[in-house]
Amino acid sequence: MSLFSSRLYTFIDTAYLNGRSVADVAQALCAGGSDLIQLRAKDCAPNEVRHLAEQILPITTSAGVPLVINDYLPIANDLKAPYCHLGQEDFFQTGHQYLREILPPGQSLRVGLSSHSPEQAKRAITAGADYLGVGPVFPTATKPEASPVTLDYVRWAAVNITIPWFAIGGINLKTLDQVLDAGARRICVVSAILNAPSIFHACQEFKRRLPLIPEQ
Repeated sequence: MSLFSSRLYTFIDTAYLNGRSVADVAQALCAGGSDLIQLRAKDCAPNEVRHLAEQILPITTSAGVPLVINDYLPIANDLKAPYCHLGQEDFFQTGHQYLREILPPGQSLRVGLSSHSPEQAKRAITAGADYLGVGPVFPTATKPEASPVTLDYVRWAAVNITIPWFAIGGINLKTLDQVLDAGARRICVVSAILNAPSIFHACQEFKRRLPLIPEQ
């Protein structure tokens, strides 16, 4: 499946492991129908992130589900992960303007950038992002300090962004229809899946309710 046709972007967030191993969570997410899986380990040192990624990557690769490494571009490069995700601040405040400036020549790594406004989306697209995160749409415990961008930004994205983009932030089975009605076709889900009684069944339910996106 191409990035364009991907619909359900899920997470292995160390803040929501609840005693489970990253391998078990990865297997459940893959089996449930995740199209992309991001490793987010905000509370871990870089060597710990690398160790976690090394455990996850064989599972996601075997399942044909791309792994996204959050924040750590060198780790994603070294492990030959398919994707890395960066925040706008992490990238642009270092003085870079284009993603190709930080990628080794011939590197197949693809990079996504977060965005919280139309201006940030335009800047990220100009920088060469392969996909965008659009949010947080609603208040979320995952990033309590972030102000919601509301459904207005989702509506703007649906009309103006032509590269793949994923709505993120506070999306659960109760808010999903609002996000889809605003024009989103791809979503990121963190706590609503990781805190569910069954990761597998939660993934399946989200996937069932997301409209198909034809391959391009």
